[in-house]
Amino acid sequence: MEEPGISRRPSIYYRPINPNDLDRLEQIHRDIFPIKYESEFFQSVVNGVGIVSWAAVDRSRPDGHCDELIGFVTAKFVLAKESEIDDLICYDSSQGEETLIYILTLGVVESYRNHGIAMSLISGVIRYASGLSLCRGVYLHVIAYNNPAIRLYNRLMFRCVRRLNGFYLIKRQHFDAFLFVYFVNGSRSPCSPLRNNLGNGFCREVAMFVVNYMKNGIKSVASKLTRKEEKGLKWLVPKDTDCVLPTQTEPNLGSSSSGYGLI
Repeated sequence: MEEPGISRRPSIYYRPINPNDLDRLEQIHRDIFPIKYESEFFQSVVNGVGIVSWAAVDRSRPDGHCDELIGFVTAKFVLAKESEIDDLICYDSSQGEETLIYILTLGVVESYRNHGIAMSLISGVIRYASGLSLCRGVYLHVIAYNNPAIRLYNRLMFRCVRRLNGFYLIKRQHFDAFLFVYFVNGSRSPCSPLRNNLGNGFCREVAMFVVNYMKNGIKSVASKLTRKEEKGLKWLVPKDTDCVLPTQTEPNLGSSSSGYGLI
């Protein structure tokens, strides 16, 4: 997909994704994500069925496309007690069913990257979650080699709480993933094992955490992931046999070339 270059400062506007965005949303996903989503996923996004979403458009475009998607983020609600980070949430039984927001996809077309759009989209999700009294956080997975995405979430003060070995399987090769969480509304992890900044001591901390975590119940977490895998991957279809779906609980995928892919 050819995108025009930007010769001026864009005028970025954020709005909900709507049914008119369907074709464009599908096209961007095909172009920058290594895994194909089923049509049901896109219909759910544009119609707001079980998914919340935000779009970025450039109102200054002179070519008649001032309301055309140039970036987006999609997310869904998850019951905190049914999530893979339920052991990290401080619960208040008097509050009712507490929830989390799980980020599914985040993308910005190439010619609009490095303009702060991805940061603004994620910040919008955080503000939305913070305004919901029963929401306890926003979380997502990031493939371990995606340094731009890791820097983005560190800048936004997400906490890296886990490293999941072999989480993704792409072109017959396994890749680790980091699990990032942004706690809201007074919820704080009682035992966040990794630092916010993935600095020089990060590898050492990850190794220590993995050993300790394996001793204290990693089998139960693996069991939980397995039980939810079938439900979470219902929207995904591999583009080819060399691109295999990651073993994650929700369809959260991107591309290694997108800058924020495989989030």
